[in-house]
Order: sequence, then C-alpha cells, then structure tokens
Amino acid sequence: MKNVKLKTAKNFDELLEIKYGKIGAPKRDAFEQKAQYFVISEMLKDARHEAHLTQEQLAAKIGTKKSYISRVENGKADIQLSTLYRIFEDGLGKRVSLLIA
Repeated sequence: MKNVKLKTAKNFDELLEIKYGKIGAPKRDAFEQKAQYFVISEMLKDARHEAHLTQEQLAAKIGTKKSYISRVENGKADIQLSTLYRIFEDGLGKRVSLLIA
C-alpha cells in the first residue's frame, strides 16, 4: 500500500509526507534533522576541498582534532553553532548566514 502511495506522489513534499509523516510528526522531524546534518557535512567537505586542506590541517587551524572534523563531515557529531562558525569562518574563510524560519 505504501509503495503505491509513493509512486503516486506528485511532488517531493508529498513524497516526504507519505514516507515520514506530516511536518511536526516525530518521524518527519528526525528525518529533517538528519537531512540538515547531511547538508552541513557536504558543505563542509566541499569547502575544505576547495580550500585544499586536509581534515588534520583544518582541525589545527581551529584548535580541534581531526577525528572531530571527520565526525562532522560524516554526520556523526552534534555540532554547536559556535563551532560551525569557527570551522567555516576561521578555518575556511567562508561567511556563515543563519536563517530561522
């Protein structure tokens, strides 16, 4: 039944609702959180590669360990906003903007 519904979804939002529930549902919230971690980790990897830095070099620039950078890049670390700013702004020379909707 669920597979049939997935095939009839008309857009991505509808697909998410079928698979994870409406916005605000615990399963949907968990998915959205994981998706945001994934986006941040991919942005970090891309910016680090663009800056031609290894994880170890980036860690040294911001005063942390390579293992922490690796965990963030793999979505395995809960990152604080202050650390996110330090990584992108101090370590990679990127500007960070925050949008709360």
